[in-house]
Amino acid sequence: MILYPAIDLKDGQCVRVLQGDLSKATVFNNSPADQASRFAASGFHWIHVVDLNGAVEGRAVNEAAVEAILASVSVPVQLGGGIRSLKDVERWIEAGISRVILGTVAVTDPEIVKAAAREWPEQIAVSVDVRGGKVATQGWTESSDLDAVTVAKRFEDAGVGALIITDIDRDGTVMGFNVEAFGAIADAVAIPVIAAGGLASVEDIVRLKAHKGVPIAGAVLGRALYNGAIIPAEALEIAA
Repeated sequence: MILYPAIDLKDGQCVRVLQGDLSKATVFNNSPADQASRFAASGFHWIHVVDLNGAVEGRAVNEAAVEAILASVSVPVQLGGGIRSLKDVERWIEAGISRVILGTVAVTDPEIVKAAAREWPEQIAVSVDVRGGKVATQGWTESSDLDAVTVAKRFEDAGVGALIITDIDRDGTVMGFNVEAFGAIADAVAIPVIAAGGLASVEDIVRLKAHKGVPIAGAVLGRALYNGAIIPAEALEIAA
């Protein structure tokens, strides 16, 4: 299982928010590049970056911070937030992003996702963000009438490298993973699932690994990592 420490970008800073509410942002580091370097030095093999402003505005906002992160680490970086076109995808892959995360367009224009996955096989991930059982879009500010499995199944055999399933209701709450929900999606589709939203302790990683069906491929580490509830070395050992 791969662990993805999260760097959420708001106004150029590394923050954590509660259930996607940008007005409830806690700044953990004024230098996202420094934070990325710390994560890499701690032994993490990937870094998960989201442009929160970009997700809401539908365009790249924290470009300078992302570029600084890329310059500061040699580990692969996956990026989401405000990426809505093939031109956007190409721009970031050329900049050095290893995997581009598409969320809103997976709901509004799935053909963009499929075209991107054809052009850049395994370098495209789909973000499926779930609130109250339905998939949210536009930086979680809008809701659709689609459930996670319906959206995920759109991309079976499309060449998508991963599904990042975020439990918005638990995101930033440190309530613990809803392993059953993540497992049900992993069992329903052939695309590897990365779990996000609510991780509280290494016990959540243990429970993810103990899922009896299709193995869950990864987990995003957020507030619990920043507040010290998760020790990187311990988490990485369990995940491995």
